[in-house]
Amino acid sequence: MSKTIIISNRLPLQLKIRDNTIETTPSVGGLATGMKSVHSENDSIWIGWSGLTEEEFNLDLKEQVTAALKKHQCVGVPLTENDIDGFYYGFSNNTLWPLFHYFMEYTEFEKDTWETYKSVNQKFADVVIQNLEEGDTVWIHDYQLLLLSKYIRRKRPDVSIGFFLHIPFPSYEVFRTIPCREELLKGMLGADLLGFHTYDYERHFLSAVQRILGYEINFNTIHLDNRIVKVDSFPMGIDYNKFHNAAKTHNQKAKKDKTEIQQEIDKHLKKGSNQAKLILSIDRLDYTKGIANRLRAFEYFLDKYPEFKGKARLVMLAVPSRANVPQYQRLKNEIDQLVGRINGKFAEVSWTPIWYFYRSLPFENLIDLYTSSEVALLTPIRDGMNLVAKEYIASKVDKKGVLILSEMTGASNEMSEALIINPNNFEEIADTLKFALEMPEEEQIKRNSALQKRLQRYNVEKWANDFFDALETTKNDTKKYTLKKINTAIKDEIVSKFNASKNKILFLDYDGTMVPFEKLPENAKPTQRVFDTLDALHSQPNTKVIIITGRDRDTIQKWFGHKEYTLITEHGAWLKESNKDWELMERVDNKWFKSIAPILESFTDRTPGSFVEEKRYSLAWHFRNVDPDLGKKRANSLKTTIQQLIANHNLEILEGDKVLEIKVSGVSKGKSASKMLLDKTYDFIFAIGDDWTDEHMFKELPNHAYTVKVGLKNTVAQYYVEDINKVYDLLTALK
Repeated sequence: MSKTIIISNRLPLQLKIRDNTIETTPSVGGLATGMKSVHSENDSIWIGWSGLTEEEFNLDLKEQVTAALKKHQCVGVPLTENDIDGFYYGFSNNTLWPLFHYFMEYTEFEKDTWETYKSVNQKFADVVIQNLEEGDTVWIHDYQLLLLSKYIRRKRPDVSIGFFLHIPFPSYEVFRTIPCREELLKGMLGADLLGFHTYDYERHFLSAVQRILGYEINFNTIHLDNRIVKVDSFPMGIDYNKFHNAAKTHNQKAKKDKTEIQQEIDKHLKKGSNQAKLILSIDRLDYTKGIANRLRAFEYFLDKYPEFKGKARLVMLAVPSRANVPQYQRLKNEIDQLVGRINGKFAEVSWTPIWYFYRSLPFENLIDLYTSSEVALLTPIRDGMNLVAKEYIASKVDKKGVLILSEMTGASNEMSEALIINPNNFEEIADTLKFALEMPEEEQIKRNSALQKRLQRYNVEKWANDFFDALETTKNDTKKYTLKKINTAIKDEIVSKFNASKNKILFLDYDGTMVPFEKLPENAKPTQRVFDTLDALHSQPNTKVIIITGRDRDTIQKWFGHKEYTLITEHGAWLKESNKDWELMERVDNKWFKSIAPILESFTDRTPGSFVEEKRYSLAWHFRNVDPDLGKKRANSLKTTIQQLIANHNLEILEGDKVLEIKVSGVSKGKSASKMLLDKTYDFIFAIGDDWTDEHMFKELPNHAYTVKVGLKNTVAQYYVEDINKVYDLLTALK
């Protein structure tokens, strides 16, 4: 039976060695909490590091670790102290973490840590492959394992792999600064489906792939050799019922059953009368969380609105993180000093403005804080999602409470009913805090009701199911791109069907299919072989031969106007039937030329070897004669430059072989080919072409049509032939 293999840097367990035995306790927070239900309710194993290095236990303990992990459906990846130093503390947290969160001043790139990062990703791949069986699905998580998909696919090219990034993906301008950018992107592209929390992160990733690797992208699909990669956003949810039900139970507890923290909170609230307010701040101690700024903003709030002195208290929980890293040590010292200074500045005999906890709290105490706080103040400078915001809202059984949330979090995109602030704007934070503390209960309930409905509906299980559904869809889409080479048996089948059919229609692309590409398009004139082959096909009874091309009407008229073939030019704009005049197949105009042409000319001036071809209703920028790297770079830049402009004019870009063509949206080979099938029933339909412009035709033709791609490329065609000579072998067989 097939299974799911979940892979993350750490397992959802904490292991401790006590009296030469292994103790296991579940991890809390982050990925471990989010994926726990997915792991337990599915036939799955979880692969990751146990938390113990190879130097920490002997052979006997190693066997105990393996047995303990197995009980929890887990498999450990053996890592040494050097592995952890270079892979985790080094490249993952000194390079990737600050870079992906836009803290470039903290980003370090060391060749040694990069090499360790690669070797540890390979160690993970080795363990995965050992546990991988036919039909299994692999789900890889987070930035520590960016290369893992590629390493697994090297050994198991047919396995279905999903990857989810739980932190932001930075903009191209930031990401491009890392020296190993190509290797990281190619590593991620080993997956079939790449998931991000928000569309912004997805967009940044696609931009980096297109601009750095130059890969072909169509909407959220990246086209690789014989494989497609889908990219999509899946905002991670929480186990809503867990938090909501825990809050219900909490509210029903008798005084004697309450925790010590809750009893202290109750005392505070009782002393402060009805006006006492708790403002909650919960974060892992990290420079991305904006904790120091939050403290300064709270200080500014008390200065600006002194009426809240003695009434509003900031309850700040900072969970220890990477305590041996100098940056984090400096951050803790800064926060300790800020808390001390602010408390010293404002404290009264019966009131301290900040309650500061530097430790992890058990789940029960988190519920204490969530349910007791009137306001949650969460102001990260950059955060992939921020599940605390969702947990806080889920815990509000009476729907009373206000969430203040940084616009720099992924959660802000789906929690618009919260009060969204800029974490660097102290004025805005202070004013928003006042607004939150004074918000009428009716408005609180209205906002939180909408938030709770959404969080309950899109919980962590829905998030995981949506990801798996998308991965399954991607697998099915990939199968559509699986090409079969036209061998003798397939050719015989096509010929047999052709001979047995009563009405036949053939759609034949020109450049790259009937003739090779030339440096100058006007040099690709039809040879005698072209005419001999087409004439022979045209002479067959009940056979309609159509040349369907992106070429301009005048050129095709000059070359083929004396023949009786049907001609479709400019990707479907013009049609010429045998012995008839040319007619427009679509309502088009070229008034937009004056807006687009100067841009194309500008790129031509800066790109030696490129040129602009002006057709009646489209403009083509050719870069076949340009240095390959420069041409790819300029083509990507051109697409980015005119993207908004073409949308305003209802235009689209067609990407051919070393050419970008701008034309009116809706005009395509596919649409024109479909029209040719309306007036007559054909029992043999054949289409052949070599580039992306022919994909529209392949998609639009009926399922029983024979569709053939020239060259082994990404396509929806059923078959492929290697080159133009093979095209003629096939067409000649039909005569």
